[in-house]
Amino acid sequence: MKAKRFLFFGLLALQFSIFFSQSPVNLRNIRIGVWAELDAYPGLYEKKDDVLDYTKKRIRDLSIFLMEGMVYGWTFVYTPSDKLRGVEEYLEILPVKAFEKADCEKITYSDSFFEDSRVNVWCDYERSDYQIQNYKLWSGIDHPVIQGRGFGRIEDGFDGIQTAAKNALKEAVRARYRAELKNKPKEISGSVLIRNAPIVGITKGQYAIFLDFFLERDRIIKYTTY
Repeated sequence: MKAKRFLFFGLLALQFSIFFSQSPVNLRNIRIGVWAELDAYPGLYEKKDDVLDYTKKRIRDLSIFLMEGMVYGWTFVYTPSDKLRGVEEYLEILPVKAFEKADCEKITYSDSFFEDSRVNVWCDYERSDYQIQNYKLWSGIDHPVIQGRGFGRIEDGFDGIQTAAKNALKEAVRARYRAELKNKPKEISGSVLIRNAPIVGITKGQYAIFLDFFLERDRIIKYTTY
């Protein structure tokens, strides 16, 4: 299974060219490759004359979403499904700290190019001294590394990317608790920080994203037996 996963993302990275390869870890500067379609998925955007505005907005929204996860992290609450108890699976993620206007203005965009009806661009963000210290705290031995892949529907637009990221986090958390816990928990909550530049692509008509995180788990709630 691990070999298949490695092969999948190896091919995925190659498919979207060396532009999307992860840059070396740099505590001061974050650099990620982001892309968006030139043509909106049919039904998502109807004003054809403004399609470039749509593309720019997609790139901006995606860069902010991912940068928030890399600079401040995300909190999550996860409830595994339990058919015997009639419990449906639930996952919520929120930014630890949402980007303010000043953070958004610090993101710079460069070296854009067109490829296969997509606009590709480098997005850069310079961490402050405080943010560098925050990353160093996250990277300590007390925070294990988890990783996962997720998929989302292309026709959902930006929501599809968010869904793929949530599914990647869900897979990572599930793999972690399955290795630790004998019985399925009622709820797991915690925080994560995206550790390396995400790999985002399209496979089999779906958005695909690979993420790895530092994990800070707050608590695990177990079912009580009466």
